[in-house]
Amino acid sequence: MSGAQNQPTGLRYPSNKKTIYDRNLNRTKNAELSRAAFAYLFVEMISYAQQRVRGIADLEKRLNNQGYPLGLRLLDLLLSRSSNPLSSIRPTRILPLLQFIAQTLWRHLFGRPADALERSESDASQFMLYDNEPLVNQYISLPREMSQLNCAAFVAGIIEGVCDGAGFATEGVSAHSVAEQEGGASAGGGMWPGKTVFLIKFKQEVLEREEILGRGGG
Repeated sequence: MSGAQNQPTGLRYPSNKKTIYDRNLNRTKNAELSRAAFAYLFVEMISYAQQRVRGIADLEKRLNNQGYPLGLRLLDLLLSRSSNPLSSIRPTRILPLLQFIAQTLWRHLFGRPADALERSESDASQFMLYDNEPLVNQYISLPREMSQLNCAAFVAGIIEGVCDGAGFATEGVSAHSVAEQEGGASAGGGMWPGKTVFLIKFKQEVLEREEILGRGGG
């Protein structure tokens, strides 16, 4: 009994006196998550989102909603981890924001940059970011009746969260499969059968602000 009475109560501290608050933010930024673990978790997320949906559009909207809060948090995390003081400042123009997404965000999530970034020739408010082989689609086997589903809607939600968190309101971000026959029909369905384009459409007030900053050289 006397030994039990002498035991310390309350929070216990490690022998080195350091807690989780003493850890460097950059300590785990290069740690790789097992692809098998990711595939399992993501399939479970899709199964959860699939409950009581009314169709593919509804399911993609739910996946988008799951990714959105992650994008909000990733923006602050990646800016705080930047070793370049200039890179830790929130973007104030559209192009630097999209380059941040295509380079910094994509490298953090997938270990490589996005494959292409373009602006629509017919709609000045719309930009297109391409991923030739989205990781989120590599472990998904879709039944024929759901062949139009693109699970990269989850990543579209992340992009939308980053844009809104940075102050660039959008009409929405959506993911679309790109039917491509690179190398001709003999290429067996194209070099990138899972190629996806993320359509980013900014609101009019963002374009108006962009025009004002452009006139002022900002």
